[in-house]
Amino acid sequence: MKSILSISPALSNPAAASAPLSLFFHRQASVFRRTTAKIKPFDKPNFLTTLSVINSLANYSRPSSSGQSRGLCTEGGRSGEIHVIVGPMFAGKTTTLLKRMKSESSNGRSVAIIKSNKDTRYGLDSIVTHDGEKLPCLPLSDLSLFREKLGAEVYDKLEVIGIDEAQFFEGLYDFCSKAADHDGKTVIVAGLDGDYLRRSFGSVLDIIPIADSVTKLTARCEVCGKRAFFTLRKTDETKTELIAGAEVYMPVCRQHYVSGQVVKETTKAVLESQNRQISSIL
Repeated sequence: MKSILSISPALSNPAAASAPLSLFFHRQASVFRRTTAKIKPFDKPNFLTTLSVINSLANYSRPSSSGQSRGLCTEGGRSGEIHVIVGPMFAGKTTTLLKRMKSESSNGRSVAIIKSNKDTRYGLDSIVTHDGEKLPCLPLSDLSLFREKLGAEVYDKLEVIGIDEAQFFEGLYDFCSKAADHDGKTVIVAGLDGDYLRRSFGSVLDIIPIADSVTKLTARCEVCGKRAFFTLRKTDETKTELIAGAEVYMPVCRQHYVSGQVVKETTKAVLESQNRQISSIL
């Protein structure tokens, strides 16, 4: 496992050509854009084959710092950061996360991406946008397993951690707080801020008080084309965690969220009334 999850900040060792793909990808110019419009898919990244753990750590060199710094400095002088990306489904949260991770990598920083192993829609070991762009990741059931999976030495050299579909992780606050405040990591979190009932989903909103920045993205309302801030569930399923795509969810504006909920409630009431009448006849 360590050979797959090794850090590759140097990128100049020719021995890398025969090594397996890893969670860490090639340094490539990219721009992190904050927008309220739906993000166009980016070009497929140029994946980097990894060095061994030993070679990676031997070639490691501290890159120049990028971005604003916050948090407690570690013994090595690094200061951590937390950045949160939220919005409804189909708003481009994963696309924005991956663009930011590519930007960090292009600045010479070692990065790794985590996602919940509950999300198997496009495969377990990859993060995939709704537009089909893909990057390798580490699927986990619990964030507390991350350091163990990487190994302590590799984790210590890691600089940027991306977390996708963060609403599915318990312990998000504790993980982000420790990684940024005590371990000097930059943590970039992407997830839903609200569920289909517009209530807080998971613990994503809990980390806003400790975040350096919060980016709220919007999608396009599928009914009228206006900016969509909410996710409407098109089925009668009532459990909070229902992992699905466009067959179940659609982004909507406030007007069509409210009207959509009214239609659903009216339809449900009519059906329940009809069922009671049938039962009374039988």
